Amino acid sequence: MNNYDISSLHILTLNTGYAEHDKDWNWKDVRSPFARLYYVTKGEAWVEIDKQQIYLVPNHLYMIPPYTRHSNICTGVFCHYYIHIYENPDSFSFLEDLRYPFEVIAHEEDKNLFQRLCSINPAMRLPESDPLSYDNHSTLLQNIANNNQRPFWDIVESRGIIFIILSRFLKEAQPKQEIRDERIRHAAAYIHEHITEPINISKLASNAYMSEDHFIRLFRKELGETPTNYIIRLKMERAELMLITTNLSVKSISFELGYEEVSYFSNLFKKKIGRTPNDYRKGKRS
Repeated sequence: MNNYDISSLHILTLNTGYAEHDKDWNWKDVRSPFARLYYVTKGEAWVEIDKQQIYLVPNHLYMIPPYTRHSNICTGVFCHYYIHIYENPDSFSFLEDLRYPFEVIAHEEDKNLFQRLCSINPAMRLPESDPLSYDNHSTLLQNIANNNQRPFWDIVESRGIIFIILSRFLKEAQPKQEIRDERIRHAAAYIHEHITEPINISKLASNAYMSEDHFIRLFRKELGETPTNYIIRLKMERAELMLITTNLSVKSISFELGYEEVSYFSNLFKKKIGRTPNDYRKGKRS
């Protein structure tokens, strides 16, 4: 894994706690703008991601990255610590732009780290485990606000614990795309930094001193998708976040993301996410 600027790693803890289940941790098609970390203490369950089944067993750590659609299945006793972490995606995102292992073996001290994080943040415990009860507009906004109102010593200690736990996964993480060509790397960085603006492919190609056709071919070779699809995917993920965390109208969000035609934006969103922006927001606020 490449070295990154740790000063760019800004993680907020949204929720942390300990949960005991018995055949009642069954949630389908969960998709959230934050990451989930688990430490299992007893029993087992499994998570389905892209038709892959990941079994959750004791003394292991698990991570589900942001915007990862998954289903939870529990047919017996299942006890675990959980942490939900959020990163404001201004540019490069450590949680979204790296490919993490879903499972790593826990270190001997990891259980104590989860326990300590829970003990100093009792107010961050989820009142119930149904994602519909906490993965919504008002709760996410409240959690972000509460994060900034904690005592400074609490924020420092909590962030240190999160960094240690996250390091278990960072050790084996890799960039989702290993961009070898410097021109394409700069173009991808530009897209991230200007994702709320209209982005012109011809201008990207010109800045890279390439013809548009050559730029598109090289971009696809390096990143596995065309620049247009790459831009749309990032814009739709940002739209999800804005629909959850702001009261902006769909029209305003469309304009904020550089789309003048609201109907075009709505069609793109439905194609990528599976629901219209209004239906998506209603689902997160119900």
